[in-house]
Parts: sequence; C-alpha cells; structure tokens
Amino acid sequence: MNLTLKIWRQKDAQSAGAMQSYSVADISEDMSFLEMLDTLNEQLNEQGEEPIAFDHDCREGICGSCDLMIDGQAHGPEVTTTCQLHMRSFEDGQTITIEPWRANAFPVVKDLIVDRSAFDRIIQAGGYVSVNTGSAPEANSVPAPRDKAMRAFNVATCIGCGACVAACPNGSASLFLGAKITHLGELPQGQPERMGRVASMVAQHDHEGFGGCTNIGECTGACPKEIPLDVISQLNKDLRDSLRAGF
Repeated sequence: MNLTLKIWRQKDAQSAGAMQSYSVADISEDMSFLEMLDTLNEQLNEQGEEPIAFDHDCREGICGSCDLMIDGQAHGPEVTTTCQLHMRSFEDGQTITIEPWRANAFPVVKDLIVDRSAFDRIIQAGGYVSVNTGSAPEANSVPAPRDKAMRAFNVATCIGCGACVAACPNGSASLFLGAKITHLGELPQGQPERMGRVASMVAQHDHEGFGGCTNIGECTGACPKEIPLDVISQLNKDLRDSLRAGF
C-alpha cells in the first residue's frame, strides 16, 4: 500500500502546531497502525528529519496509551485501540489524517502525544476503600450477587485511554468517570466511601476542565472496551444521592 499521511506536528506545549504531509510506500495490510508509523519514522530518520512523537506501551490493547484521532475518529475506523488497528482497514492510495486527542483537558505535549494526567487526578480524588490489609481474605467471605459482580467486572475493563473524551463534542469524561464510579459502587467493598467518592471525583472532573454530558452517545461508540452508556446514569444517580446526603 502507498499512503499519504497528514499528521499534526507540534514541537512542544508552548509552540503552535500545524498539519504536515508525508508519503509512505510498501505498507503491508498486515501491519498495525503503529507499525506503519514506525516505518514512517525510520524513513524520517534516514532523511535526517525529526521523527513523529506518538504514545504507546503494550501494543496489545491493554494499556490505552496509543491515543490517536484517525480521520476524525478516536482510535480510527474500527472499535479497538489504535495499536490493534491494522492497515487492512484502509485502502491503497488513501490519505489518512492523524491528530492528537481533541480535548482541552488533554493538552498536547509534542506532536501526537497529549497529557492525560487529568484522569490520574480524578482517580486520586476518589480516595480509598475501607478494607482490612494483611493476609488474603477467604474468597467467599464477602458475598456479592452475581449480576453485580459481573457488572463491576465488565465496567472495570475501562483502560482510561480517553477515547470517550476525544469523541465527545463536549469533551466530557462522564463515561470514564461513570465506569470508575460503577465498578466500585456495585461491590460491598466500595460502599463505605461511596457517596464521598462520587462527590470528590465529579468535583475533580469539573476542575480539570472536562465538559458536561448531554447524552449524545459518541463516547460509548468510540470506546474500545464497549463501556455501556448506562454507567453515566449510575454516576448521576450516585451524585444525586451524595448531594442529598450532604457531600
């Protein structure tokens, strides 16, 4: 495959950025999208040009580091992480536009890399759960209904990649926040701090500059782990209960 890539280049957080065009040739349809970028960077190195900075780690769809807007879609045309997107999803001769996450709360660090530490601060605002430490507890000592345990497990698959924020016209992190609230709120261990947790995390979410949710649903459509939209309903319910409780 021969491709034209329009890529956002930005020297650092203080510099202005712009789109630049590159051509890459002999790209195998079996390459991952990141391997294609690796090939381009090898070409740029050989030409004595600055390689394109992009974020990645596991390349197995686990960590969520590979955050890219591809042709205006978070992670690209398939419902998966960028590292698991393969070039067979594109056509020979195609022009592909590649940008960093589009969100004020995720400022650009360099080229395609953004600072997603706002997510870390939201998690930190959630505090802790009251559980005894020391020896491992017996597995069935704290019973949990199967439906609640399965729901907690399913929403805990959120990898915090930020696709929900990038896809949302409002730049809201409500799907991410709802997933983190729900996976603890469904289990007995998460009950003691439940009300204070949601109040603190929502306050941090707003402080970071994320937008509000208007139930458009772009977030769950872009989520590589298919987190359901109803976690936002759970988030809103828990927040309402916390306000009633005086948090």
